[in-house]
Amino acid sequence: MGGTPAFWEEYGMAGSGAGGTEGVTGGKSRFDDIYDRPDPRTYFRRLGPLEYEIPHHAQPVFRQVAAERAALDDGRPGRPAVLDVCCSYGINAALLNHDVTLAEMYERYTSPARQTMPTVELAARDKEFYAERRRADAVPVYGQDVSAPAVRYALEVGLLDAAFTDDLEQGSPGPGLSRALADIGLITLTGGGSYITARTFAALLDGVRRPVWVSAFVLRTVSYQPIVRTLAAHGLHTTLDVSRTYPQRRFTDEREQRYAIEAVRALGHDPAGLEESGRFHSLHYESRPGTG
Repeated sequence: MGGTPAFWEEYGMAGSGAGGTEGVTGGKSRFDDIYDRPDPRTYFRRLGPLEYEIPHHAQPVFRQVAAERAALDDGRPGRPAVLDVCCSYGINAALLNHDVTLAEMYERYTSPARQTMPTVELAARDKEFYAERRRADAVPVYGQDVSAPAVRYALEVGLLDAAFTDDLEQGSPGPGLSRALADIGLITLTGGGSYITARTFAALLDGVRRPVWVSAFVLRTVSYQPIVRTLAAHGLHTTLDVSRTYPQRRFTDEREQRYAIEAVRALGHDPAGLEESGRFHSLHYESRPGTG
């Protein structure tokens, strides 16, 4: 992604959807209960039938961006870390740093043989499973999520190098996250764009010490404009991949689909062939230092 390919378009502060629905979930179904379990089995059982797939689409993108960021000499010691915001059970970290696919993770965590397995045994097996599949080009990954059980599991099985439960919508980073921000060179986001706002990004960017890039997949039902403005205020220039959209998951019901269609139209998007066909779709934004 060096430079700005033809399928990338500048996404400035005067772009469409400036009014937006920042942080408003509206009629979107919530899955809060799948994040408070001690392991990811319920997460995969619930999202499997909905064909939740955005981490799969993000996998090659995040690998490429992470490699480019790691290759950048920023004058600071050590390798820059990735901070995955709204990381839950470390799904993106698993896909970034290990030779595993999202389909294999669904199969692993929904298999009948693992449904009665105690969490402690599952965690032990997962730790071995991911260690055996660790990529040679793995990068340090930190996770941030308000769900303590989810990040605790990801940390225990070795998917995350550090994990933080700071609620940055409500306050500033605590001492641990504040220290960790000095290591961050890339911030990633897939499933959290409907739930966090520019407040989270401002709290993170106020504390970083390295040049930071942001790679984010955001539902078309949500305006990214408030976050783009915050990124710009911190010296980051944002581009939008206009070549395609990325399917996220099937709708839970007709009510959710109606909400999505109305929301994307309100933001100036056309739902034909996308939300009208039964799935949420995301857009991919890249933000890097520069004036554009």
